[in-house]
Amino acid sequence: MTIPHLFRCPISLDLFEDPVTLCTGQTYDRSSIEKWLGTGNLICPVTMQKLHDPSIVPNHTLRHLIHQWLQLGPQFHPGNSATIDSLAALKHTLQSQEDDTLENKLQVLEKINVFFSGEYSSFSRSCFVQLGLLPLLLELVFGGGTIEESHVVSNNDHMKFIEIALGCIVKLLHLGYDLEALNIIKDDESKLATFVVLFEKGTITVKSSLCHIIESASSSETTQELCYVFGNTQKLVHEIVLVLVQNCDASEDAVKAILALCSLNSNRESLVREGAIEGIITYISMISSSSGNEITQIRGQNKKLVTSIAMGIVVKLLELESGRETLVSHPNGVDTLVKLVFSVKCDQDCSDSAVEALSIVCGDYMSAREQAIGAGVMTKLLLLMQSHCATTTKSKTRMLLKLLKSKWIQVPK
Repeated sequence: MTIPHLFRCPISLDLFEDPVTLCTGQTYDRSSIEKWLGTGNLICPVTMQKLHDPSIVPNHTLRHLIHQWLQLGPQFHPGNSATIDSLAALKHTLQSQEDDTLENKLQVLEKINVFFSGEYSSFSRSCFVQLGLLPLLLELVFGGGTIEESHVVSNNDHMKFIEIALGCIVKLLHLGYDLEALNIIKDDESKLATFVVLFEKGTITVKSSLCHIIESASSSETTQELCYVFGNTQKLVHEIVLVLVQNCDASEDAVKAILALCSLNSNRESLVREGAIEGIITYISMISSSSGNEITQIRGQNKKLVTSIAMGIVVKLLELESGRETLVSHPNGVDTLVKLVFSVKCDQDCSDSAVEALSIVCGDYMSAREQAIGAGVMTKLLLLMQSHCATTTKSKTRMLLKLLKSKWIQVPK
């Protein structure tokens, strides 16, 4: 019975006995890689990348696949062996230096992308995880040095390659791939620079995929430093805010990317400085109807949910004095919060966040109280109290009413 390529150690070429994975995403047999590392080699034998972390992690998924193959023997689905070898061949062609024309690599990448469609089994997609496709794709997209602006704009094939590669990267991340591989972006300044240029000059599809990568970076402790680097890269944050206010197909992904960056306290000052609050206020205003200020359904997307997420970001950023000052000084800042206190198409989380945000700024700024009262907040709060909102929301509403009532009494009639 022929051993599938995926089940062979790249060093010994024998069937894996104890597969383990390096930080590069490449898998080796434990005994073989330990001998390699023991001789002082601190590079990955396959990718030749320097190992910033020489630790090895057991590859339980691959072990399970090999166990299944051994148990079933001739009964192992013949298509699975063919799939393994086919995917391995595609990966080999993609990383080959012998025939590295963009046209050929684009064709290979399009074939790989097909395996992520619903008609193919999860077995096929899990094989890509074990083949170490993610580190390879990251290297192909970000590893060529800083991309020149003219090259990005003029070369359609190159942009198409990047679009498909980033799409595959996002799909691999959704499969639960070890996010450690993403750290190559922060470990190499040229890769980070390429990430920023792609966000600035890439297509809407590219920008959307990059937002998903930022989201993923915030979801694991192993990539928290990368999340910090993203959040404190001035140009990148600025570009994310620009995507947000363009109200394009990637705007919702931009909101989620900002939320991801906001998960680190150390990123929040940078977000405020680069206009996140102004951007969110502008975005909410754009997706609110002109009559009734109710959240509309634009391009078939759930703007109500995204507005709730955006308001959650505002509340987090108002923890900073700079955030509070920015919102109060914005011409539509307080008015926008008032409109979201009570609206038929706003969900309860959105109303709750609007009340909390108003409580913060009205507690600190007399001008914010005056603006809120002038915008009709008292009526909206009373309507909210009569609705079926959560107990915690009603409690916040009472406190805000009490605060504003004291101001109302002080206002000369």
